Amino acid sequence: MSDHNDKLKQLKTSSMDRRLSIAKASLLAGTRWAASNATTMFSSEEEKEKKRKKAMKEQADYLVSEIGKLKGSIVKIGQMMALYGEHFLPEEITQALNTLNNQTVALAWPAIKQQLHSQLGSKLDDLTIDHEPLGTASLAQVHRATRKSDGLEMVLKIQYPGVAEAIDSDMSLFKNMLKLTRMVPQTREFDQWFDEVREMMHREVNYKIEAATTRRFAARLKEDPRYIVPQIIDGYCTDQVLCMTFERGVPINSPVMLSLPQERRNKLGEASLEIAVREIFEWGEMQTDPNFGNYLVRLGNGNDILDKIVLLDFGAIRQFDEHLLGVARKLIHAGFNHSSEEMVQAMTGYEFFDSIPQSIKPDMAKVFLLATEAFSSPSNNPDLPAGVMDEHFAYDWKASQLHSRVMQQASKSMASRYFSVPPKEFMFISRKFIGAYTFMTVIEAKTNVRTMVKKFI
Repeated sequence: MSDHNDKLKQLKTSSMDRRLSIAKASLLAGTRWAASNATTMFSSEEEKEKKRKKAMKEQADYLVSEIGKLKGSIVKIGQMMALYGEHFLPEEITQALNTLNNQTVALAWPAIKQQLHSQLGSKLDDLTIDHEPLGTASLAQVHRATRKSDGLEMVLKIQYPGVAEAIDSDMSLFKNMLKLTRMVPQTREFDQWFDEVREMMHREVNYKIEAATTRRFAARLKEDPRYIVPQIIDGYCTDQVLCMTFERGVPINSPVMLSLPQERRNKLGEASLEIAVREIFEWGEMQTDPNFGNYLVRLGNGNDILDKIVLLDFGAIRQFDEHLLGVARKLIHAGFNHSSEEMVQAMTGYEFFDSIPQSIKPDMAKVFLLATEAFSSPSNNPDLPAGVMDEHFAYDWKASQLHSRVMQQASKSMASRYFSVPPKEFMFISRKFIGAYTFMTVIEAKTNVRTMVKKFI
């Protein structure tokens, strides 16, 4: 956490200020980019590519540093583009944008108090609020509070003033910035992704939607002792403040997690993946942000008190239509049977798959079969690496190195060019599973995914 001297006194929310800052940075980066290209005119192709990458990295780093100074929604836009843009943005740009996650600086308490007072009025007197935030993000920060009347521990998610109103103008700024720099090709697919990011941004600042979604997930999981969902406290919720119960836990990547016995880590891993499976097969809506900060673990005692996963953030929930979910289920079913023929048959009835030549689909099926390796079994999958799955179908996530193997298979696949801009819906689903896979790899879990999925298919 930054010390007091590092905190921002206020956000630069004036559209004119932000527009001038970005326009100046974009023009400078674009000029440098054009100049660097001109100097490579007489170089070899190999030397040109090397210089091009170096110049793009320098300009991307410069632009991102300028974006980071503005805070607010434009930073969140950059973070979303880093998360989902790897298929249409150059690697140098996504790497630079990823650094935005480390640039969030807290808004100083006087500005936060002013925002709270404008939202809660006299209700603010009911609470004792910690001046230091528990967490800081690009659109909001979270402060712990105690209700004076009964000692109830709560958290207040406080949206920064002006960020909701700045989304559309910031989206235009960001798009114009990429156009001015000429570092990103402007395509129809890019425009579609940009529109999707815009929708996601508006959903993230709509706290009424987030409160309703939190209640929905709490109702679904209330009988399952493996999960905790915070309770929404309506009396202190407004359009720009979300209030819920404070829930204790340790971070997923905390060293204490790896000190747990293997059996406890396995159960936590299964609970993590089961959420993703139920979202696809039962609920039709999914938490699409795989950020570890959205989860905590409340440790039990290893005997009668279970370890529990605390689900913290429901701002990035996305609904999927039944048709898309049907296709996703067929792909998982094909992975369960480890059948190339089934996988190819599942790639129909959806625009993305129907646009791919039939001759390419078997090659693409290999990528999907590898991605669903944990759903298969030693009896139907002769390609399972030795020691990755035991006789009880427990899959060793760390030993499998599955994510890197899938990426290698996809990059050398004949079908790789068809992955250039996959449907955004499939990107969200794949991101969710990558997040769950990473969760289990980090805690070194060994989980029986096959039995979990079997009851749904």
